[in-house]
Amino acid sequence: MDKKTIKDIDLKGKKVLVRCDFNVPLDENQNIRDNTRIVAALPTIKYLLENNCKIILCSHLGRPKGEFKPEFSLKPVAKELSRLLGKEVIMAKDVIGEDATEKAANLKEGEILLLENVRFHREETDNDPEFSKKLASMAEIYVNDAFGAAHRAHSSTVGVASYLPAVSGFLIEKELKFLGKALNNPERPFMAILGGAKVSDKIGVIDNLLEKVDALLIGGGMAYTFFKAQGYNVGDSLCEEDKLDLAKELMQKAKDKGVKLMLPVDTKIGKEPKAGTETKTVACTEIPDGWEGLDIGEKTINMFKEELQKAKTVVWNGPLGLFEVEEFAVGTNEIAKVLADLDATTIIGGGDSAAAVRKAGLQDKMTHISTGGGASLEFLEGKKLPGIECLQDK
Repeated sequence: MDKKTIKDIDLKGKKVLVRCDFNVPLDENQNIRDNTRIVAALPTIKYLLENNCKIILCSHLGRPKGEFKPEFSLKPVAKELSRLLGKEVIMAKDVIGEDATEKAANLKEGEILLLENVRFHREETDNDPEFSKKLASMAEIYVNDAFGAAHRAHSSTVGVASYLPAVSGFLIEKELKFLGKALNNPERPFMAILGGAKVSDKIGVIDNLLEKVDALLIGGGMAYTFFKAQGYNVGDSLCEEDKLDLAKELMQKAKDKGVKLMLPVDTKIGKEPKAGTETKTVACTEIPDGWEGLDIGEKTINMFKEELQKAKTVVWNGPLGLFEVEEFAVGTNEIAKVLADLDATTIIGGGDSAAAVRKAGLQDKMTHISTGGGASLEFLEGKKLPGIECLQDK
């Protein structure tokens, strides 16, 4: 996917509408708990400033479901952006209303305007042409830099591209470079680690990756569906009874493709999925009733470590245990440490795995951490992302 970026067009002095992903976590006092997504947008914004653009930023935050809700306002983002850039970011009171259109019309070169939450309008998620047209009418060029929303066909991610020349920002360019190369031209051995709660969330990903990887390591809640499919008792562990046949099919496909499919051999089990519960480690084939698997065990950690030492490219999506609870975060943390020390391209596919790597303080040791959970999953599935498809080809 060779898409035009902001470097491929003449931007000087132009009015540019930039779709960012400022969907950041806020605490009860509207303070930003993690500014990673805002920081990720800075290279694109700074490049536009260097080219004396008049910059209009837009984003969603949370799920206000088409209504104005003050707790989902982007005001804290405007404040944080102003701090990071060392210059004022003007905040609009609305999205396509009088305040926004007037402020956009009066923007001078080198000024930045942030529109209010685009999801305060139901038309945004409906990809309403009239709403898209009004949004586009404020600018001369459209830049999509919101990889985290690129799998959504909304007005601000797709609709506006019908009315303006549309290119990608540096963040989307970076995501496509790393994720695209991993899938289409990886340095081998190429391995994937998949975790998370459900097989159903990752069916497409497993299916697509089995066409491409040399080894697939599976952990997290979804592993127990594979054990149940082989006839083992999984106690009270997470298990999708309706996906047992599918798990069998995937294991068979791995065999047919000559892909090494590695499941855990031991598991740390607990009476309840919470801190302070009684725990012990057992073989994955011997989980007693009344207990549930909540992390991979030490033998599995060592087995995964040994396999990963051979890798030249690794993609990781989904934690390997209940990482939010300290006693069940060991597997996830240990594998994160292994990847941090590898002489390989290491790509973390957004969402919980990215959160786990940051929690372990190892984000700087990874080659690339995706900013899009859902978008990177769909990309790994081989799906086309509407927010990228609508951009101009090189």
